[in-house]
Amino acid sequence: MSAHDYSFDTIDGGQQIDLKDFAGKTVLVTNTASACGYTPQYEGLQELWQRYRARGLVVIGVPSNDFGAQEPGTETEIQEFCATRFHVDFPMTTKQVVIGGAAHPFYKWVASTVGEDAAPKWNFHKYLIGPDGALAGTFPSKVDPLGAELTAQIEALL
Repeated sequence: MSAHDYSFDTIDGGQQIDLKDFAGKTVLVTNTASACGYTPQYEGLQELWQRYRARGLVVIGVPSNDFGAQEPGTETEIQEFCATRFHVDFPMTTKQVVIGGAAHPFYKWVASTVGEDAAPKWNFHKYLIGPDGALAGTFPSKVDPLGAELTAQIEALL
């Protein structure tokens, strides 16, 4: 199994995001929330997307209400918030459960691949997927999307 075996519904409900479509690219998957202390990280995620997408980076936001009920809105409200507050235009999924038995299959795969300790502990936990679909890195919420720790790994994979 690899990340390429999973998919998400888009936030607007119009399509599916099939991770297999990103074979050969580097993908950053982040669980997000609109009312979190880390919410300003949307800015950094958008900057990563703008800076590296021409080189093959795909950023995917996965809204989740799992931590502190900090994403209570509907998909339409989340999409509007992200577009108007942070000018987000990277792909976003429908709201997902990212922890526990009801977690989206992608998040269950991450936990089974590298252990339960790799499951998100809070909003804006980041997973870096290599061009081959393998999990290339996990980054907790406190890691700034534009920080050297993450950008160095992205650049190494591009």
